[in-house]
Amino acid sequence: MNEIIAMNLVKDTMTMAMTVGLPPLLVGLVVGLCVTIFQTTTSLQEQTLTFIPKVVATMATVIFLGPWMINKVTTWAINLINNIGIFIA
Repeated sequence: MNEIIAMNLVKDTMTMAMTVGLPPLLVGLVVGLCVTIFQTTTSLQEQTLTFIPKVVATMATVIFLGPWMINKVTTWAINLINNIGIFIA
């Protein structure tokens, strides 16, 4: 395996990880920001108020986008396994 193939493999792996992981993280970030703004404006300082909505929103995102995420990772893994001869040579 030469350096170009190794760098392309690392780039594809990082791109796949970001593509699949970014939607749930962004939803958690946006919900957390909205809850924090709500807490600040109403002067509520309850810790579970910020935790529960983020978990529920993140899990809903994973459930909603789960088939797409599994399809992306499965396609990437099948492509990786089919081209393993290129990586070994």
